[in-house]
Amino acid sequence: MQREELIAKLARELAVELGEEGFQNRARERVSDVKITVPNDLAKLIDHTLLKPEATYNEIERLCFEAKEYGFASVCVNPAYVHLATRLLGGSPVKVCTVVGFPLGATTYTMKAEEGKEAVVNGAAEIDMVINLGALKSGFYNLVYQEIKAVVEAASCHALTKVILETCFLTTEEKIKACLLAQYAGADFVKTSTGFGKAGATAEDVALMRQVVGGTMGVKAAGGIRDLATAEAMIKAGANRIGASAGVKIMQEFAARIAKGLEG
Repeated sequence: MQREELIAKLARELAVELGEEGFQNRARERVSDVKITVPNDLAKLIDHTLLKPEATYNEIERLCFEAKEYGFASVCVNPAYVHLATRLLGGSPVKVCTVVGFPLGATTYTMKAEEGKEAVVNGAAEIDMVINLGALKSGFYNLVYQEIKAVVEAASCHALTKVILETCFLTTEEKIKACLLAQYAGADFVKTSTGFGKAGATAEDVALMRQVVGGTMGVKAAGGIRDLATAEAMIKAGANRIGASAGVKIMQEFAARIAKGLEG
């Protein structure tokens, strides 16, 4: 079965499962020829990330300083640091992103919604939530849909919602269904990974996710993106946001390339 046929088939199945009129049509609003190239201002595609559990306040301060210096899209920090990051980035265009249900996705959707609400109150402009992987793999698609929708509603008009699929644990069909559920629940992005799973982003997964959501949503690649070449591979595959703790290194490599081009 061709990939587009499989996506259409799974969309029809989810429409029946959820009993939501119009699901198939909304889920199929795609742009088949989406092409994303590496822009001159690569920094605006990068979420400068520090999610390790032992991160200190000094490290968060440095993260925010670097984000302002390089002009990254956002800093991505754990919920406990949202208020601090918001204060440090006040007056700058750099957004504060945080995580919900992280990294396992195994909390209840009520708790995820509450995490989202508190994050918005503390200043988060973007929320990266982890889906309930066990529910998805068990076929409880309505539960996954409801939890994504709950976080989207908690974010309301105040924050973007990115849905982390943790692709390393999913089959192709599960990845497609997760993307469709996120799309129908009103999320803004689908995201590959937490960076805490057994593997991170792959260009193949990014391309699949982009094929499913077309031009209607963003695709964020995260996990294992440690250099410019990998970041560019993800962007060329269809990602329009990169989550990386190596943002500074990536930008230094990018600047060196530009300088070399000017010298040549």
